[in-house]
Amino acid sequence: MLPNEIDKLKRNIVSFGELAEKMISKAVNGLLQDDKALLKSVIEEDEPEANRTELVIDEECVNLIAQFQPKAVDLRYVLMGLKMNNDLERICDLAVNLAESALYLIEKPRIKDFKLIPQMASRTKSMLKDSLNSFVNQDALLARSVCERDSEVDSLRDQVWRKLIDIIKKDRQSLERALYLMGFSRYLERIADLSTNICEDVIFIVQGQIIKHHKESDEE
Repeated sequence: MLPNEIDKLKRNIVSFGELAEKMISKAVNGLLQDDKALLKSVIEEDEPEANRTELVIDEECVNLIAQFQPKAVDLRYVLMGLKMNNDLERICDLAVNLAESALYLIEKPRIKDFKLIPQMASRTKSMLKDSLNSFVNQDALLARSVCERDSEVDSLRDQVWRKLIDIIKKDRQSLERALYLMGFSRYLERIADLSTNICEDVIFIVQGQIIKHHKESDEE
């Protein structure tokens, strides 16, 4: 029956989200702990699993539409599942980018101030986790809080970039390492953006409101 199939879809999406969370954690911890094996496992083990999972969920959503021809809320839910699946796959790709950048950085002398990177990572992972919880529980209030927290991650990224620019000015030899760290912070910021996208979809499903760029549509 359709409700059972939608519950199964929900569980699969949550599992995919948990894989994405794990990949982000491993990439960040690999950087902070200079753990090459941990970083390589993101690329060699987790990425193939993420690619397989995306294909399974994509096929599941298509089959749901073809077999049950869902309408109204059920149709929106399945379509949201397709979009979330795409967003989560992109998040996993960004986690791989994090790991690849970290593999370069751990082979080089460490840039002095790393404090803001763990803060950014913590905020970003919290946003992803809460976006998944808002989806599972259909919690529009939690989804809105995630959207509001996106600006905090943007602010941390800006702080990281300002510090790194100051470091480059003082030490031109640090240029390449600083650019890789800028990229690392950019990947975290993009993950936060994608988590916000998920929450915008949750708000649409639960409240029927279209939210874009964190502003409610005039057509409430």
